[in-house]
Amino acid sequence: MKNVAWDSYQLFLDVARGAGLTGGAESSGLSPATLGRRMLDLEQRLGAVLFERSQTGYRLTGEGQRLLDMLSGMEAAAREVDAWRQEPAASALVRIAAGTWNAWLITESFPAIRGPRDDFRIELTVAEQRAQLAHRENDIGIRSFEPEERNLAAVPTGEVAYAAYRARHSGQAGADHWIAVHRDEAISSYLRWPHEQKASSIVVTVTRARSLRDLALSGAGIAVLPCFVGDLEPRLERVGAEIAELRHRQWVVMNNDDRHRRPVRTVADRLVKLMKGHAELYAGKRPGRSV
Repeated sequence: MKNVAWDSYQLFLDVARGAGLTGGAESSGLSPATLGRRMLDLEQRLGAVLFERSQTGYRLTGEGQRLLDMLSGMEAAAREVDAWRQEPAASALVRIAAGTWNAWLITESFPAIRGPRDDFRIELTVAEQRAQLAHRENDIGIRSFEPEERNLAAVPTGEVAYAAYRARHSGQAGADHWIAVHRDEAISSYLRWPHEQKASSIVVTVTRARSLRDLALSGAGIAVLPCFVGDLEPRLERVGAEIAELRHRQWVVMNNDDRHRRPVRTVADRLVKLMKGHAELYAGKRPGRSV
């Protein structure tokens, strides 16, 4: 093993994470044929079979999985060294992935996440899709289910409730007019709910969940929103009770290898504090007037 160069291990990681030579080629920039030769050479040097090869791709053997686990730790250490070397030239970057409304709360409360004296930068990715962290695509994510990946750590922050909202004092105007995200963009359960329960009453569709609140405020109709969004807006009121089947738990998730980095740990701790501080709102326990 002392004769194995680190770049061979990096190529192994590309192939393992890409589930084969084609996926590895996309991330490494080498051809599949070259990668195949490098993996055979690595196996010979280590005296171990790392992959089960088939027409559908490369599957890790038990020895291959052991090597992947060990290299993930080494990779994290290398990232720490790189971050340490770069600190004098540039502040550290903490990448957060959040859905539309958690991102909205973060931006509304941003001084609670990063203060003027902090020496790190924030990159906030806003998307309804599941936050990707297993391969360090992001440093911190917010998920509506507990992660199953072995290399992720999660902190529960409470439950999230949903209800239907319309503009306050709108009377019977638009009493059965509903607003929804376009069906193709309705990834989350609360976004699909109007299509499943009120399809014939939908009068407006949009491509971004963020527009639901604005349209409801304009009086365009009724929108399903998280209670921590709808109940915080005094110009909105609930239409009926909480939609109980949409309630779910929520976690702040980090990569196990990176969560001890000081900037990541600082931001994650502050994010958990912010969300737990709004726990009653998230859970729908502080509603305004309902109709």
